[in-house]
Amino acid sequence: MKHTFFLSLFFLTSLAFAGKKYEDQVIERITCPTQKCEEGQTLDIEIPSMMEETAAEDVVKVELSEGSEHIVKMLNSGEGGQMIFEPAVIKVSVGDTIHFKATDAAHNSVSVDGMVPAGAASWASQLSQDISVTLDTEGVYVYQCDPHLIMAMVGVIQVGEAVNMEEIRTAASSYSANFLMNNDRLQGYLNQL
Repeated sequence: MKHTFFLSLFFLTSLAFAGKKYEDQVIERITCPTQKCEEGQTLDIEIPSMMEETAAEDVVKVELSEGSEHIVKMLNSGEGGQMIFEPAVIKVSVGDTIHFKATDAAHNSVSVDGMVPAGAASWASQLSQDISVTLDTEGVYVYQCDPHLIMAMVGVIQVGEAVNMEEIRTAASSYSANFLMNNDRLQGYLNQL
């Protein structure tokens, strides 16, 4: 039980350090892990929910990015939280190139099978390596960082028109089951398109 207690405290501290606002909720009652507690005493461990408070009217729609070359950084921490691509959502034109920069170590960029336009080329970078991808097929692309998928380190690119958005939204609902944290991150990104 001590491990659960200390893990919960570490988890709470990590989230507080991220500087994000979360809605607190009691998620588990555990038996007091120290000998100083009365026998059978329980503690309410409050763990913030992973749902960021964002009203639908607060969602800012992403505009078309200027130019034909775009940089997306792979970061441990950024404006949008921890384990994140920056920008996490980008709109570009057909034929534009995205340069994924391994700004922080131990990240990669990998297109998600079934979450790219039909006929589009997939990509996969090595850990801690930059990769450049030219996107010639119109539609929405979802990509991930393999080692940090459970933390919802994902990104979205819209190339031209979002011709496959219905398919992406359908796939996103089951794909998000891979996340242990930031469960609504991908849906939030899709709402920005």
